[in-house]
Amino acid sequence: MAGGPVKVAIIAMQTAVTSTNEFRRNYADLQKKYEPKRAEFKTLSDELVALNKQLQTQGGTMSEAERASKAKVLEAKKKQAQRLAEDSQTGFQQEMHELYNATASKFYEVLASYAHQQGLTAVLDVSEEHSPVLYASESSNITREVTEAYNAKSGVPAPPPAQPAAKH
Repeated sequence: MAGGPVKVAIIAMQTAVTSTNEFRRNYADLQKKYEPKRAEFKTLSDELVALNKQLQTQGGTMSEAERASKAKVLEAKKKQAQRLAEDSQTGFQQEMHELYNATASKFYEVLASYAHQQGLTAVLDVSEEHSPVLYASESSNITREVTEAYNAKSGVPAPPPAQPAAKH
């Protein structure tokens, strides 16, 4: 058994990975990629609201055929909106998962190097709500330090702060 002091640190791995400049930049790109789908869903939702309102307010004055036709269009648009929402959500979540895993694997290399340089015996992840770590002093938290080391190694500059949406 090796001798010497045991030196343990903690890290909030999920927070660390998602705080890196690289992840934040790529996440912003992912958001932009799905913006057209969100806009398409918004348009479809607006059409659904308008059709529904039209059926409620004018349904009594429409012929049976007209009412049936509008109801059929409404049902088709509901299905289209549901499919669009599900496909977009699934695609976004899958790409988000891939983005996180790609960044996390590179982050782990920096973490391992940092731990070795600092002479750490173990690094415990406290990201999970039910972490087995019951107590750790703040001085043992290396989340910020490793995130900064990762940002320096990646060379990705910090993204600009999010701008509030322009008012029309």
